Formats: sequence, structure tokens, C-alpha cells
Amino acid sequence: MSVVIETTLGDLTVDLFTDERPIACLNFIKLCQLKYYNYNLFHTVQQGFIAQTGDPSGLGNGGSSVWGVVEGIQKRFFEAEYLPKIYHSSAGMLSLVSAGKNLVGSQFFFTLGENLTSLDGNHCVIGEVVEGHEVLRKLNDAIVDEDFRPYQDIRITHTVVLEDPFPNPRGFQVPSRSPSPSAERLQNGRIAADEDIDETNGKTMEEMQEMLAEREAKARATILEIVGDLPDAEMAPPENVLFVCKLNPVTTDDDLEIIFSRFGVVKGCEVIRDRKTGDSLQYAFVEFEDQKSCEAAYFKMDNVLIDDRRIHVDFSQSVSKVTWRGKGRGVVGDGSQLDFNNLRESNGKKHENKPRMREHEDRRGQGDRRIDRNRNDEQKRVITSEERRKAREQRHKEQREREDRGRRNNTQRSRSRETNGRHNERYERRRSRSNDRNVDRRRPISPYRGSRYSPERRRGEHQRDGSVDRHRRTPTNSQSDRRQAERKYKAKESENVSRDRKRVAVKEERASKKKSKRAKSSSSESSDSSDDSESSSTDSSDESSSDERSKRKKHSKSKQRKSKTKRKHKSKKKHKK
Repeated sequence: MSVVIETTLGDLTVDLFTDERPIACLNFIKLCQLKYYNYNLFHTVQQGFIAQTGDPSGLGNGGSSVWGVVEGIQKRFFEAEYLPKIYHSSAGMLSLVSAGKNLVGSQFFFTLGENLTSLDGNHCVIGEVVEGHEVLRKLNDAIVDEDFRPYQDIRITHTVVLEDPFPNPRGFQVPSRSPSPSAERLQNGRIAADEDIDETNGKTMEEMQEMLAEREAKARATILEIVGDLPDAEMAPPENVLFVCKLNPVTTDDDLEIIFSRFGVVKGCEVIRDRKTGDSLQYAFVEFEDQKSCEAAYFKMDNVLIDDRRIHVDFSQSVSKVTWRGKGRGVVGDGSQLDFNNLRESNGKKHENKPRMREHEDRRGQGDRRIDRNRNDEQKRVITSEERRKAREQRHKEQREREDRGRRNNTQRSRSRETNGRHNERYERRRSRSNDRNVDRRRPISPYRGSRYSPERRRGEHQRDGSVDRHRRTPTNSQSDRRQAERKYKAKESENVSRDRKRVAVKEERASKKKSKRAKSSSSESSDSSDDSESSSTDSSDESSSDERSKRKKHSKSKQRKSKTKRKHKSKKKHKK
């Protein structure tokens, strides 16, 4: 069973508890069908508590039940049901206002907070809002005076009953159309709902600039709330905390605490450090006991020289450690979370009726006790100077351990680099020695050897093979692979050395044979005459121009013939003598 209540702020859809509260629901439905609530004013709106209406006069002391409208003023009130119990546990509950002794009439209210235990048992809950929570939020944000009366009128414009399960009372007649607003219903209004309000009327230029600055600040806070930087746009940073930046990395918490303590009692001082390295990020937060000391430090400490650095001081804008209790209402305690973003149970507000005043006083006493409990919890959470000193020593100890660990790692890396460098130097030295040995033992180029077996080609092939083998070797990090590679390299070097030694031995044998032959030929030529020497010199010059190998053969044959002829000639001369 539902009823739609149309207001100047929007529409509300209410589900009624017809099974639990049949008589009270019958009264409410029949009044809606009579259009009794049309143009009724919300005469009381208490933020986080209730929004009350149902009085045609708009004063808050009138109204009648459906039986009083049909049968007469003597039946203005009736006794409503109170069993089974239904509690005001959440925002959006619809209750009929009790005038005392369980007597109710036409006035009702919507709850704007949760767990309103002071209302339980005194007022009759008949329904709950299922659609239109944004309208309740607007009601909660309405601007009111000291008597909780809105400055701009908020009215019910129309009511629609979706289903009526109850029979009509005797003499009840449904009007054919909605009645026009009477002068009685409109006389107690202030500013009409559709009337434009000029907020700048009667204000000076400074006041208008201040108003624009507040709007811009609120717009920026709303943007920060949308992107997730602020939990709530109405959250205000603490006014007793300073932000200090441009610090020297060597400046510690104790240094700042000693410097700023001359302005007042310092509750806490923290230099923000890197989580991993523990190094200072060169900014800090200083919290004072009172706001006056904080303001004095703000005016005196900006651009002051600390540890050879000019610091900058400003009021803290951080709200990471702040629990929201409303703008400018402090930073201690946890605000009760409601079904809506801005709804909160109000504390310390008076009610119009005397029975509700006593209930409100009880509720205010509960709120004061809750604040005292939060203050005690805060005092328990305050860290003493001894605990802060121990925590600082522990943090410094961990930082020194990290530095020692990093130093050890650096020394190990440098040692490994040195060993690798020595190994590389040995390897390069051996390689240079082998190259020098190969250069010294290089075979001279012979014109009788073909290009296929030339020393240059052999050396190129040898280098190419070596480069291929070097490229084929895959780098390994284990010691076994490194040793195996060194063994292969040493074996290859030994093979190259043995090969070079064989070549050198062959060269030496050939050179000795040539020397012996030359010695024999020179001994035979020593006994020849000068003419023969001239002819031999000419012959040798001619032989050098022709093919060396053929000349050598012919030269040797000619020398042999001459030697034979000379020997014969000498032997003949001896016989003649």
C-alpha cells in the first residue's frame, strides 16, 4: 500500500504499514483523499532529526483527524496503535505526531537521522519512504531560523493514493477536484518556493567578494570529493596543525619540537620520511595544544633559517588523520554514519513541545557522554614523549642497519668487479703474448708458393676459426663452465705453440742446410782467379734478373764444370813441371 506525496522540492513515495497500524493508516489515507494536506507547510525542520508538517495553519499546533473533519471538533484526536513496536531506526520513517497519551491527529514527520531512540514509544510509526531520498536530503539542508522554521517555504502540493484497502467512514465524501489554496493556508509563509532570492541585496562589495570566495572554495572541495581526495566536501582541516617544508635532510623531529615549543605546548612533531629508505622527505607537520600557539608560530617562523635552510610554514590542509564531525567542529570522535551523505543526528537542539524537550535533553545527555568517551579515547591514544623517543631510536637503528647492509653489498660488488678485471687482464696478456709469438715466427713470403697456401691466407683462416669458436662459446655464470672454457683455451694455446715450434724447427733445418751448401761453394770459389770472380759476379747479376730457381741450378752446374776444368788444368801444369 503506497502514497505519493508531492512537495516543492520533489516527490516522496511512502509504503504504509497497513497490517501493523490499520487505524492510523486509515486516518492518513482518508486525509490524503480529502486533499487535507495540500499546501501544508513544513513548519519544523531540524537537521539530522525530523521534518514536521500536517498542520493546515502552518503554526504547528493545529490539525485534525479524519473523524474530526467529518463528525466534528470533538473527535480531533484518536488513540493510535503502538503494538507491535516499530522503531525510528533509519532516516525516512513516517510517524504521526503524538499530542500525549497516544493521541494523534493529522500532523506527521519524516525522520532525517538514524537510531532516534528518543522518539520510540512516543510517536506512531505508520510507514517508510521507499523513493525520493534526495528530497529528504534537500529537506535536511534547508536553511532555518533559531526556531527551526525554514526561511523559504517548503510545502506539500499534492497527494496521490495508489491503493485504498479501507472502507470510507460515515459521512465521508471525496472531492471531485483538488481545492484551491486558501488565505488561511498561505498566510504563515515567508518566502514563496517559486520566488527568486537576491542574495546580494543589501550587501557590501567586501561581503559579496567573501561570498563568492566561499562558493569557489565549496566548488573546489566538491571536485576533490568527486575525484576521491576528500572523504566529504564539508570536511575541514585542523586549525592547530602547521605544515613545514624546505627542511634540511639532517633536521629531526626533536629539533623541530625544541624550536616550535617556545610558542606553546607541542602535542606532536613528525618529519615525513621515505618508507623504504627512511630518508627525510624534507617536510613535517607540527601539532599544537591550542590554536593560538599555532597562529603565533605561523606568523613568526615563516622564512626562518634552520640548519642552513630557509623553511616555509603554512597551515596544514591534510585531512588524512581527521574524523569528520562537520565543518569547523573539531577533529575528535567518529560521526555517526547515516543512510544519506549529509544527515547526522543533531545534539543540543531544543524542541517546541515540552514532552519532546525532555526527550531531547535525554538525547543531548547521551551525546555529551559520547563526546566525553571520545575525548577519553583520544587521551589514551596520545603518545608520550618517552614512547616517541623510543620509536625514533628504533627508526634510526633500522636506518643504520639498512645503510650498513647497502655498504656491504657495495663492497662485495666492487670485489667481484676487481676479480673479473684481473681475470680479463690475464686473459688479454696471454692473448697478446701468443699474438706476438705468432708475429715473430711468421714465415716469409715465398714467390714459389701459390696463393692457396700463402701465410696470409693461413693466418686469416686461423683467425676466422678462432672468432667462430669464440662466438660459439656461450657465456655462463657458473664456475664449472668458466673452468671448462679456460681448459679449452689453454689446450688450444698449447696446440698453437707446438705447431709454431715445429714450424720453427723446420725453418732452422732448412736454413742450416742452405748455409752448409753456401759454405762449400764459397770454399771452392776462393781459389779462382780475379777474372773468374768478375765473370761470376756478372753471372750472378744476370741470374738475379731471371727466374731464381733455374739460375741457381745453371749457376751450380757451371760452377761445377769450371771447378773441374780448373782442377784438370792445375794437374796438367804440375805434371809439366
